Amino acid sequence: MSVTVATLWRHPIKGIGAEPLSKVRLSRGGPVPLDRAYAVLTGTAEHTGAWQKCRNFARGCFGPELMAVTARTEGDQITLSHPKLADLTVNPDLDGVKVVEWITPIYPEARPAPHTLIKAPAGGMADADFSAVAILSNSSLADLGQTLGAELDQRRFRGNLWLDGLAPWAELDLVGRELQIGAVRLKVIDRIERCRATETNPDTGARDQNTLKAIREIQGHTDFGIRAEVLNDGEIALGDRLEVL
Repeated sequence: MSVTVATLWRHPIKGIGAEPLSKVRLSRGGPVPLDRAYAVLTGTAEHTGAWQKCRNFARGCFGPELMAVTARTEGDQITLSHPKLADLTVNPDLDGVKVVEWITPIYPEARPAPHTLIKAPAGGMADADFSAVAILSNSSLADLGQTLGAELDQRRFRGNLWLDGLAPWAELDLVGRELQIGAVRLKVIDRIERCRATETNPDTGARDQNTLKAIREIQGHTDFGIRAEVLNDGEIALGDRLEVL
């Protein structure tokens, strides 16, 4: 059975909004364009112009309701939607205050408050301090769902590229290997260790599954998915095949 690209996603504002794609043009050493290109600082965190650790930002493990945000980009505009809020369309370079005001009602008062939308450095503001594409497997997702007795939405895991056709959890053994997907060659750097954001239903914004416990029961750790560095410029589209080099 061939392994193919089933879905593509990006997340223009870190932790706030998932957006489906049909294809993506990647650049060597870079992330999916506009993925984690912005982020909302919280508490006493300040904009440094450089990559920062995830604890400094508003995200789903701290504010589960953020997991229910979806995003749609058109040019320099991003439209954010949430089941409890009116849609918000902004230019993130100009309207950061509006984004902070929009998420405040759905962000826990007990957490350090969100205060500033910042533009990330060129490599994006993913949880790792290097630019990468997050690659995940629908077979692993289905196996995890079977353990939990639930159908799990891909958006729980904030992946960029989801594959059909791999054996469950086989992607975790690809660390150190090179892959060819469409016109793009990638090198798998590491596994992705998961946090409590994955416990949240992205339709409702409510925590409803103990995903971390289930992954640990299956695998003995909390890794789900892999990160890969882009080795050349090129396009990946839905249906493209994966070749392990």
